[in-house]
Formats: sequence, structure tokens, C-alpha cells
Amino acid sequence: MKNIFSLLTLLFLISCSSNAQTSSKEQKTYTIEKTNAEWKKILTPKQYYVLREAGTERAFSSSFNTNKATGTYVCAACKTPLYKSEYKYDSGSGWPSFDRAIKNNVELDVDYKIGYARTELKCNTCGGHLGHSFDDGPKNTTGKRHCINGIALKFNANK
Repeated sequence: MKNIFSLLTLLFLISCSSNAQTSSKEQKTYTIEKTNAEWKKILTPKQYYVLREAGTERAFSSSFNTNKATGTYVCAACKTPLYKSEYKYDSGSGWPSFDRAIKNNVELDVDYKIGYARTELKCNTCGGHLGHSFDDGPKNTTGKRHCINGIALKFNANK
């Protein structure tokens, strides 16, 4: 009986220390990867806060809210093209909003930072945090609203 109890205890301890202690989500590798120190050298403190620490800029603080020029919005960290100006619309949310991204350039992830699941949007090249996706966008197009921190973007106007 003592041997059976010892065996069951051992099996229990082994089962508790196996997969339960490892993360179920594998760390994605990006085409452009830098150390925090390297990112801090090329980004402003506000850009670093948003892009690398998944922060949020203050609503209505981005000049991109009212930008009507034709061109492409690119990642402020790595210059990957993310959104075409034709996808932009005025959502009234206080952040630049788009109904879709340039195909394969924006990664959809899940974050629970505020206590429930939200669809996080990241640059697919460097992993920089861009903002979040919501299902309250224009019904006549995609129905999506990509709510993006303007500080995470740079704009390249068409010439």
C-alpha cells in the first residue's frame, strides 16, 4: 500500500510539472528583431511606449486623425506599409481608423491587458503594437475598425 501511495504521489508531481508550467503560446519571431536598447535608440519615448510596451496615446492627439492626403501609412519602427489612405475613415473615436490593413502586413493577436480579450494589431515585420480591431466599422465595407495609435505610424504621401 505504501508503494502504491508513493507511486501515485510521484505521478501527481510529474504531471503538475510538465506542460502546466510552460506557455501554451509560442513566441513569434519577426523579420526585424532588436533589443530594447536598440529600439530606444531609434524611437522617441512616446513611440517606444506605444510600439514596444503596447501603450496607448491620448485620444485626439494624432495629426493623422484629420489627414486627408493620399498615400500609405507605414510602421514608425520599421517602415513596413500597413494601411492605404483609401482604407482610412473618420470613426470619431479619437484615433486614426481604417477598415482593413494591407494584406499580410498586420498581425492579429489577442491581449487581455484590461481584463477581457481584445484583438490586438501588430506590425507583422517587427511586432510593434499598433492598436486594436473592433467590429463596429463601416458596414458597407468590412465592418471592421482598426483603431490605430498615430504615433505608431509614419505617412508616405503619393507623389
